[in-house]
Order: sequence, then C-alpha cells, then structure tokens
Amino acid sequence: MTSTPHHPDLRTQLETLTTEAFRPELAEIDRMPTLDIARVMNGEDTAVPAAVAERLPEIAAAVDAIATRMARGGRLVYAGAGTAGRLGVLDASECPPTFNTAPGQVVGLIAGGPDAMVTSVEGAEDSAELARADLDALGLTPDDAVVGVSASGRTPYAIGAVEHARTRGALTVGLACNSGSALAAAAEHGIEVVTGPELITGSTRLKAGTAQKLVLNMLSTITMIRLGKTYGNLMVDVRASNEKLRARSRRIVALATGAADDEIERALTATGGEVKHAILTLLADVDGPTAARLLEDSGGHLRAALAAAKG
Repeated sequence: MTSTPHHPDLRTQLETLTTEAFRPELAEIDRMPTLDIARVMNGEDTAVPAAVAERLPEIAAAVDAIATRMARGGRLVYAGAGTAGRLGVLDASECPPTFNTAPGQVVGLIAGGPDAMVTSVEGAEDSAELARADLDALGLTPDDAVVGVSASGRTPYAIGAVEHARTRGALTVGLACNSGSALAAAAEHGIEVVTGPELITGSTRLKAGTAQKLVLNMLSTITMIRLGKTYGNLMVDVRASNEKLRARSRRIVALATGAADDEIERALTATGGEVKHAILTLLADVDGPTAARLLEDSGGHLRAALAAAKG
C-alpha cells in the first residue's frame, strides 16, 4: 500500500499552524514548581469550551444532517489518526451501552487499525489510500455520515476519508483545530475549533484533544437525542448488561414514572428489561406487546408512542 509522500516543505507548513506554534513565555516551564505548572495547564484548558462555543451553529447543523441520515438507517463513522482517531473510537465504543445502538451503527476508524489504539503505527496517518480501503470495507452508502477528525486539519488519512466518502454520496464533516484547514474545506460541514498553541509545543493531545472530545460528545449525544434515544435527559435506551446498569434501569423507570419498586420490577420483567417499553406500560397502562408495537410505529420515540397511546 502506498503512502502519500511527505510534502517538501512540511516543516514550513507545520510552522503556520496555531496548534504547532512555539510559546517562548513557557520556555522555562520545566523549572517551575509542580503546582504552578498545574495552574498554568488548568488555565489553558479553560479556553477550550469558549473555542467550542464559537462553532456551535456549525456543530448543530452537522448534528441535524447526521440525525436525518441515521433515521434512515445510516451509520455515523469517525475517521482519524493518533489522538483524533482514538477519541473517535472511544466515542463510538460508548454508544452501544449508553444508547443501545446496534453494533456497527457508530464506527470509529483509526489509521493503522486496532493496534494503533495503544501503539503508534508509523506512516498510517500519511495514507489517504488506507482511509479509502477502511471505508470501502464498511460498504459506505449515501445514508452514512463520515466525520474526519484531525487537530492540524492536514492529516492525509482524515482528508482522504472525507474525500472518498463524498464520492460515495455520504454526508461529510471535517473537525479540525486550525482555521483554513484542508480537512474542513474538503467536507460538506467544516468545524474548526481553534484552541491555539499548546502548553507543550505541538502536543495536540492537550487542548486540541479536549476540544475534539467535547465536539464528538455533542455530535453523538445530540444526534441520539434527536433519534429518540432519550426521554428528557434520561437514558431510556440504556442496555442493562451488568448489575450497575440494571440498577440504573430501575432508577430511570422510577424517575420517568414515579412508580413503586414492585411495579417497576413487574414492568421490566414483562418487557424483557427494556426501559422504554417498561415506562410506556406504566405511563400508558398498556401491556408489553402493545408497548412494543407503539414504539415500533413511532420509530422508537417514547414521547410519540405515549401520545399515540393516549390517542
């Protein structure tokens, strides 16, 4: 597999990126007391939410576009290298237990494959061809949404993923931490959260990584809210796969219905532990099969199912 050759003036290119900028005022940071370094670092981090806030309209537009496709059966696919790739895999892996998404509904692709989660896979981030191969393995469709993630906004793997996804008719989002990035320009929805120079020069696992985590949280969480995966701010699609989650399921039904413990246990037993179904049986006074039908007819939206039950 061929790799994209290094740009002859890559060093010059990096020097123009705010995420790579050197901060002379921190050149003596290694001589500072530990608590002072911690204070400086904490102060740096406070700037991240403000940088994200400036891009909320772009984030909201991307969410609505992603949710429209996922409602048609499409998938949400993150693609990135290094820290950006790991954050995408993290976000994707947390969707099934939180929102009961089907396996493969939210996917994290990282340059170099699963091994790159824990070790550096040299050269993988420089390969647009690798991104195309990874996406082709998924059998991309126009209902899918591909989010390329790269702090620099110039990573060939992320750009290659977005460019290839566009040729397949998929929705594309480019999340970068520098303005005027090639990644945002390549995507239908460009999101540039400019977090500025890092405490340790070029270490984009710091502020840029935090910004990416915040934006990915928004993309997945708000999309799932739009898809009816919550009822208010309750995780009604939570998958009760362990004792903690079973206890949480009971608590969610209690918060949503105000029912007594014995009623909650009966409702969960009658619905095979499905929180949404149990809530519906209690609030609409219907049996398990009726609750299942109402939810299916409403596309899984509990509020719509309740409205239909009350006719």
